Amino acid sequence: MDTVYLEKLLQGHPELFRHILDHPTKNEVQILYTQIDRDKNNIPHFTSYSYRLNPNWYFYPASTVKLPTAILALEKINELNITGLSKDTPLRIDSAYEKQTTVLRDESAANGLPSVAQYIKKILLTSDNDAQNRLYEFIGRAELNRKLKKHGTKYSRIVNRLAIGDKGIWAKHTNPVTFYQNQKTIYHQTAQFDPKDYPILLQNTIQGVGYMNDKDEIVNEPWSFEGLNVYPLEDQQLVLKKLLFPEAFNREDRFRLTKEDYALIYDYMSRYPFESDYPNYDTNEFWPAYSKLLFYGRDKNALIDANVRIFNKYGDSYGYNIDNAYIVDFENGVEYLLAVVIQSNENGIYNDGVYEYETVTYPFLKNIGQLIYQEELKRSKKFKPNLAKFDFRK
Repeated sequence: MDTVYLEKLLQGHPELFRHILDHPTKNEVQILYTQIDRDKNNIPHFTSYSYRLNPNWYFYPASTVKLPTAILALEKINELNITGLSKDTPLRIDSAYEKQTTVLRDESAANGLPSVAQYIKKILLTSDNDAQNRLYEFIGRAELNRKLKKHGTKYSRIVNRLAIGDKGIWAKHTNPVTFYQNQKTIYHQTAQFDPKDYPILLQNTIQGVGYMNDKDEIVNEPWSFEGLNVYPLEDQQLVLKKLLFPEAFNREDRFRLTKEDYALIYDYMSRYPFESDYPNYDTNEFWPAYSKLLFYGRDKNALIDANVRIFNKYGDSYGYNIDNAYIVDFENGVEYLLAVVIQSNENGIYNDGVYEYETVTYPFLKNIGQLIYQEELKRSKKFKPNLAKFDFRK
């Protein structure tokens, strides 16, 4: 893999990147950029370029783990192969262990009922944490991690729910789940327990000079990410490739998804929040570029290009911003894969909500996405891609 091209590209634009290039280790920057060239049959071929890519150097993946969870929830439904069970079948989640909570209703859905499809929409549109947690409970921790390995991720693990302090023994227990139709049980899954720990020896899991505890007190000790989720850029882009370009992989290596499953994910990955009725979003809270860190930098005033669509899953937490994206320009035949992580936590305190997203990380992600787009516009291709299967524009 080429490790020179991106560094030279960044160095060629000091007005945009000097403050990061001067101390890339401090900001923990990693970049994985993949060019896509189609053959005469429209099959994609990939050429990758990296900057400081290191799967052994830990970064907190935050919400980026929601994409494989969404995919594997659909895959599980297909593998169960039960009459009447689909991604749209209403479900009920019960509690069977300490800290677990139940779900009976979902007012964001047109019928007011939870379903796998509705959770996936909420994950892809605005990165809903509860939706992720419920799919984690449906799949079960053991199956989730077995499937990650089966599908070729080398370093990843998803071992806990998000944003509820889910660590240790609580993360190993997942709730009972029942799918039903008109009061009739279609499928019932009992509570599950996963005894495994999924140890991964990584650098950089202990960081900073302090953290804020659940009593809003500063503890003057380093913050530990040990025992949390792991999802490095290399694995992230592999999952995205397999999702978007199954034709580039052997049949046995593809996700077990239907044509309708792929369409659901492609559609909602590329939508803006205002393009959804169920769920419906307040545009002041979830503006068009809210979920689009690369290319738009989550800018509230971004001018949205009608010809460009971004199929992505971002994450932001503990000063980390990550975006794993496939960026398409239908008019100009541009397509590329770009996965980036950057962190800014100047005070070295974790969990205090004081991070430099607006001044450091968002601008960096916007600038690198736009810069590579400009490079792609210049790039000649032997065969212009047929991108029709990705065009869900209204």
